Amino acid sequence: MTMEYTHVLGDIPTLANGASPRGDWENLDAVWVAVRPYLRTRANDIHLPLSFNFAELLLDHHPEADSLVTRLAILLHDTGWARVDEDRIISEGFRSDNAMQSDIRVLHEIEGCNIAREVLPPLGYSDAVVNAVCTIIDGHDTDPNHDGIEDAIMRDADRLWRFQPTGMAFSALWFGKTPQEIRLRLEDTIYDQLITAEARAIAEVELARSIELLKLDVIQ
Repeated sequence: MTMEYTHVLGDIPTLANGASPRGDWENLDAVWVAVRPYLRTRANDIHLPLSFNFAELLLDHHPEADSLVTRLAILLHDTGWARVDEDRIISEGFRSDNAMQSDIRVLHEIEGCNIAREVLPPLGYSDAVVNAVCTIIDGHDTDPNHDGIEDAIMRDADRLWRFQPTGMAFSALWFGKTPQEIRLRLEDTIYDQLITAEARAIAEVELARSIELLKLDVIQ
């Protein structure tokens, strides 16, 4: 196990202890409404709002980041799954030997950028903002390298929901694993993929709470 548990639930503001982001940012409700048709596929109506909250928690620690670009990128990053074959999402995107670089994951990134270019300009967002958002969406799963703090926060927020019971439940379903197997994957692999120190601290307390709630130290 590579993950260390050095923080406790009361130390780190996160969703598990009821914390809310503190930032005062632009209201994006119109964007949520615009992408509503793309939110049911692959449980994005659950994944995206939770990841969005994690992104805002991370933005509280990184005032240097462009909060608008970051929030739009996390909101839109997985909408492209709605335009690909759902059977292939599981068979190729989760259970194939090269799932993270599979063609289906590339396609969902392309379609996510297409959706961003369709919904954002009519809502008044500039070409510069749209291009910055699409640069982050493009490669967020398939390119292991991040570019800038906005990209780092989006990638960390995308992963952090997996450390919660909800994310663990969906991961177990999609990957065909038990919750205990998902817990070990989080500890041994996903934790090391987190980029920011704040995301690693949040992951620790979220997973510790999940282990407690799901009794994963009892149900091996």
